[in-house]
Amino acid sequence: MTLLLKLLLAPLLVAGSSLAGRRWGPPVAGVLVALPIVAGPILLITCLEHGPRFGAQAAASSLLGLVSLLLFVVVFGHAARRLRWPGALAVSWAACLAADAGLAQVSLPPYVSVALVLVSAWLAARALPRAEPGPAPSAARPPWWDLPARAVATGALVLVVTGAASAIGPAATGVLAPFPIATSVVAAFALARDGAPGAVRMLRGVPGGLVGFAVFCLMVALLVPRLGAYPAFGAALAVNLAVQAVALRAVRTRRAAGPAPSPEHQTFTRAAPS
Repeated sequence: MTLLLKLLLAPLLVAGSSLAGRRWGPPVAGVLVALPIVAGPILLITCLEHGPRFGAQAAASSLLGLVSLLLFVVVFGHAARRLRWPGALAVSWAACLAADAGLAQVSLPPYVSVALVLVSAWLAARALPRAEPGPAPSAARPPWWDLPARAVATGALVLVVTGAASAIGPAATGVLAPFPIATSVVAAFALARDGAPGAVRMLRGVPGGLVGFAVFCLMVALLVPRLGAYPAFGAALAVNLAVQAVALRAVRTRRAAGPAPSPEHQTFTRAAPS
């Protein structure tokens, strides 16, 4: 059962969110990749394989991993203005992994970690480059290998992190769970096809979207020891989906209303209920 979850659950979720992002555009894609479509399966498998206490600790640590993910978003947004997608990914991954290595050594109460994520999301939204006007998103169809590549990369991350969980412990497992696989793929394709303006438009949806992700991780950390894996994840997922539905509605309403407001009037909740 857990092997099937490793091989199928997260890759299918990534493929589904990728198709939805193509249908509704870069800002919506930015919100969708902030769903726990990779970290959620990793944390569930960790709970099933290592018990609720291990899983709860990993979920609490995954909140700190969201801080690293936000750093990735900011670094990629700025690198996209100067580098092609391979260079932007390399710089952003290096920054994210360095942050993960440091945060894996930190232990904070879950509520403090949530506060840190909220502050980091607020700062990240303001640190991102301005969403300058650019060409309309390309209508060209992605190559045939796009979705399979995303699914394989996702499955590989799930297998590596869950397979190494016993050796690296719950803190490192949790911090690595939100590693930006889905975000990396979507951002790289946006940069390659639509240039820096397209990549930045997509990335600006992520910080607010991660608020729902943080709520998901907090609920898992608090509920798994009391309710067990499946009820806890079910409740956390229901709340997360409700939050993301609000985020998607907000994004689509803004798009229908016309040009985005000036940066002075934007808040990190512009894509929020990540």
